[in-house]
Amino acid sequence: MESVHGWQVISVFGILFWILMSSFLNLTQKIRCITQPWVTRQVINETPFILRIQGAQHGFLDALFSTLSWVVSVPFYTACLPLLFWSGHGKLGRQLTLLMALCNYIGNVIKDLVSAPRPSCPPIRKVTATKDEKESALEYGFPSSHTLSTVCLSGCLLQYVLDYIDCGDDSLILIGVAIACLFVGLMGFGRIYLGMHSPIDVIGGLVIGLVILRIWLMVHHHVDQFILSGQNVTSYWVTLSLLLLFAYPTPEFPTPSFEYHAAFTGAALGIVIGVQQTYLQFHHENVPRLFTPQLSLGLYMRRMAVGVPIMLIVKLCIKNLSKWVLPVVCNTLGIPIRSSSYIPAITVKTADEKNDTKTQPGYLSMILLFPPDSFDVDTGIRFCQYAGLSWSAVSLVPCLFPHLWR
Repeated sequence: MESVHGWQVISVFGILFWILMSSFLNLTQKIRCITQPWVTRQVINETPFILRIQGAQHGFLDALFSTLSWVVSVPFYTACLPLLFWSGHGKLGRQLTLLMALCNYIGNVIKDLVSAPRPSCPPIRKVTATKDEKESALEYGFPSSHTLSTVCLSGCLLQYVLDYIDCGDDSLILIGVAIACLFVGLMGFGRIYLGMHSPIDVIGGLVIGLVILRIWLMVHHHVDQFILSGQNVTSYWVTLSLLLLFAYPTPEFPTPSFEYHAAFTGAALGIVIGVQQTYLQFHHENVPRLFTPQLSLGLYMRRMAVGVPIMLIVKLCIKNLSKWVLPVVCNTLGIPIRSSSYIPAITVKTADEKNDTKTQPGYLSMILLFPPDSFDVDTGIRFCQYAGLSWSAVSLVPCLFPHLWR
């Protein structure tokens, strides 16, 4: 039997202690009372500045900044991260998945903790060209998760590219840093131009993103080593993922932020389990990489043509299986459940429950010792389907690659 490291025990019990203390001391409300009024005043005071920026309204700018915003959206990550694993850059795929899950969790926790408004519309014009942007507009404003994620995404990509090409040329490093800064600057400016955020939101996202990136670059080698060769990897990561679903503040009003967190946390869990199981077969450092004789562009396109449909089928199967299994498990344990959208047959018995069908769990509301009035089973379904989706991308689909014609 594998031994349990002290740091694993400390981290698990540390999160449990935080959940308990946060609930008993009502820390969410106390922190919100301090931060929300100040951020709200800044948002109101910055309205004239946003209007001046939007005075340069143009269709090209609308399209440009809407496209940039899509680059750090959930659909983008869902579609693009598996392609990194299939191109032979599994290390980058692992790092980006875990880093984006971390950014999503921290950013959304702060959003729902502070519960500060976005710029008022009207007078601010909000441009929501995509479904994802319309859903994002329902979240709170501070900090800008797009800016936060862009900082970490740019920094992680830059670090990987410089290490991969073993670059010692200062001019190339400077060019890389300049491109990363330009990308971050355009993203932050675009969020203000689109009317989605105030400058205080963008500045907050920038600062928090830099802090996360700095810490991540210090520890990512240790995290990667633990996933590849550590002990109790699967059991520890499952425990950590479930605790992070519990360790989430209840916002002032329901938002989609918790749904995004559940999806990203599930995706990170699936990647960790899949890579830990199949690293030596499919994801080691000597696997063929794209644009080499062993992995031509044509073969890579065939991988995509086979892999993407399989991932979607796995996601659909796990979603349907979860819709059947999770209600049975909850009913067996005596946990009252509800469904926001996935299971129409589950009806809410009281008017109060009907008005609260999208309320997110508080720090202790999901723990069985302090059960909620009803548990939104959609959270578990979403978590399972994204875990299965990412697991299939790194474990199931690569099993078929050796059988593809060249």
